[in-house]
Parts: sequence; structure tokens; C-alpha cells
Amino acid sequence: MSRADERTAGPQMRAVNPKHAKTQSPAIEETDLTVAEVVGAAYRENVETASALAEPPLSPEEVRAAINFCADEACVAPQAFCPGCRKWTESQGLATLDQFCARFSSISFADTGLVLSPGGPLPAATFPSLDALAKTWAGEELWFFARRVIRRLKRLEDPRPKRLAGIDEDGLPSPTLILVRPQLADNIGMVARAMANFGLDDLRLIAPRDGWPNEKARAAAAGANFIIDATRASGTLAEAVADLNFVCATTARRRDLAKPVLTPEQAAQEIHRRIEEGERCGVVFGPERAGLETDEVALADAVVMAPVNPRFASLNVAQAVLLVSYEWLKETKRGTLGRVTSYEKGLEPGLNRRGARPATKEELYGFFDHLESELDRLGFFNPPHRRQTVMRNVKSMFARMNASEQEVRTLRGIVATLAHGKGAGRKPPA
Repeated sequence: MSRADERTAGPQMRAVNPKHAKTQSPAIEETDLTVAEVVGAAYRENVETASALAEPPLSPEEVRAAINFCADEACVAPQAFCPGCRKWTESQGLATLDQFCARFSSISFADTGLVLSPGGPLPAATFPSLDALAKTWAGEELWFFARRVIRRLKRLEDPRPKRLAGIDEDGLPSPTLILVRPQLADNIGMVARAMANFGLDDLRLIAPRDGWPNEKARAAAAGANFIIDATRASGTLAEAVADLNFVCATTARRRDLAKPVLTPEQAAQEIHRRIEEGERCGVVFGPERAGLETDEVALADAVVMAPVNPRFASLNVAQAVLLVSYEWLKETKRGTLGRVTSYEKGLEPGLNRRGARPATKEELYGFFDHLESELDRLGFFNPPHRRQTVMRNVKSMFARMNASEQEVRTLRGIVATLAHGKGAGRKPPA
């Protein structure tokens, strides 16, 4: 929380203490309540639940301050991290489960009685099971949960945004993707990865065959763990889409239903239009083996079908998600060509000159004259009457390449070296 926030909040507001004396982690002043507890309750329940964790209850401004603190990753500068947050494991350089376990003198598991003795400096620890340790050792991405809460609050404060321009990335409304009875956890992970590639993060599951959560999905997500961590499973399609206003169902087969049929591009345009009008939208994908049942497609407002080879129309669920997600990002015009980092900038379509300016006509014509004079000196134009035709073709070829000034200088250097040699090559043999 910034000083400006504290001033505007009023003198009675309990601020976030970046490093609480007792917990050594971010906490609400005058309480032992950690930021992690506030964010967790607000994400999994609501702001009112988070407020009731303290006595007297936190004000909405105090809850919002804790959530903003986490969303802004303000814990990084003071190096004070919440228990159970992945920021802590990252700060300790713990890249693997083995490294985490090696820190304890011993580890026991309540369900089996198994005891490991890594011999590390920390006291003995007990976990409910080996599976529980494997799922939780790295911690949760609490800052992502905090940003999701902020998004929800923005929707409540302004449920009918008029336009998307100017809304920051975390506040951009986006469609929900729903997987019905997914059979392979690996496919769920690949779906999460495709969603992350194209700016989507709200994934819901209906009756996944192998249960949920599932570590195979996390492994296949290849870093899109924030989507996996936020994914929840429902029992029925009706439950999963209950809070949505407009739902599309994907299919590769014709259905005997009177419904609008949209391509992925048209679906993205329609969803974008509806989201701008304040609606919440979703796209439903069926199980790998046979896709959605016709009764499930009947519940949707529209059908989405991709142009495919009619003799091989079935798509892997992750491929189908990638198609729809790509069209969404293209429609919102928020993507970049390639990644953007502190050292890499996004590119624009077209010729990438790497900072070199286009050659001027004077520089290009100078190269033509240089090339022609050297070819003439070395007897290339034979018979002589072909000279004009040959040079016309050569000029047309090099003019077509739209060379940069650096490339023209390189070409002139090549011509000079071939004609006269370079360094020792210029000297006649002894």
C-alpha cells in the first residue's frame, strides 16, 4: 500500500505492514491476519468473508488495500513473503521438490507413517500425505488470485463497460472456457497453455475423468500454472454456465438444431461485442472421444465450427481451444508478434530491417554503376550487344530486394573483393 493510499484511506484505516513483527510476513496492522489469508478468503469466497476474518471486521478499503498489496507484488522489495505463496519458494531458489525436502531434518506423512530423513537444518515437518506435499510444496500464485479478485470487483463496480481500450490487462473482461468431461489431464494442461498464449485465464471443468486437481495437468501446462491453480470442477454443464449470459458450443458434426452457426472468427467478434455491453460469455468444448452430446449443444446460444478438411474434421481439444483463443486475441488486438521482455520488443508485420534505414536511390544506383564497370573491365559482357539486356535484368533483381543501406555497402564490398582481392589477395603472386 502506497503512502498516498494511506492518506486517502483515513486515519482509522489499518494499513498493510510489509513485515509483521510476529509473522515476519505481510499482515494487517493491529492484527495477526496475513495478506495471504485475506486474499485467499476473498478469492475463494468474497470480500465480506475476508472482512470477517478480523475482529473488529476489516473495512472494504482495508480488504482492498491488502488485495492491491498482493496484486502489485509489493512483497518483493522488502523480501517479506506470505506462507504458502510461490514467491517464497522462488526467493529461496527452490526449483524442485527435492530441494524443498532437503531443508528439513526429517519429514513424516500422517497417512502412511513414512519418514524421510534429509538431514537439513530445519525442524522436522509432518504432511498429510506424500501426494499433499507434492501438490503444495511450490506454493500458490497468490498475486494472480489477488488480480482475479480485482477483476471481479471491477465488474461489480462497472458491470457494463462501454469499451475495452484503456483497460489494463488484468482488468480486461474475457470469455470463460468450459471443458466437458475431459478424459486426459495432459489435455487440460495443454488447454491451459494455449489459453495463456492468447490471453485467456478463466477455465472451468465438468466431471473430469481423472479427478481434479491433477498434477499431470500442471506438468503439461508448461508454466501456465496460474490457470491450473484457478480452475475449478463442476458436476454439470448447467452449474458451470449458470453465471454466463451467452454460451457457444464447439462441434465438428452437424446437429439437427436451429441455432446460429459461427466460425471461430465470427464467434470472437460476437463475444467481443457482448462483453463490451457487459455480458459474460463462455465457450464449451466436448470430451476427446466424441465431443459434446446433442442435448448439451442444445443448451448453447450458438454453435462454433471451424473450417476443416471435411474428411478429417475432428480436432484435439487443445487444438480447438487454441483456434478459438487465437481468434479472441486477434479480435481484441492485444497480441504482439513474439514475446516482449526487457530486452525484446514486439515486431510489426512486414520486413524487419533490424534498425537499418532503406538505401537511397543514389546509393543503389551507385552500386549498379560499380557492378557494371567491374563486369565490363573483366569482360563479362560477351557478346557486347547483350550488355543492356543483362544490366536491365540485374538492376531489376536488386531493385526488387528493397535493400537497406548496410546491405548495399556489403554488396559493393563483395564486388570490390571479387574484382581486386582483399588484403594479401590484392598482391600479385611472387
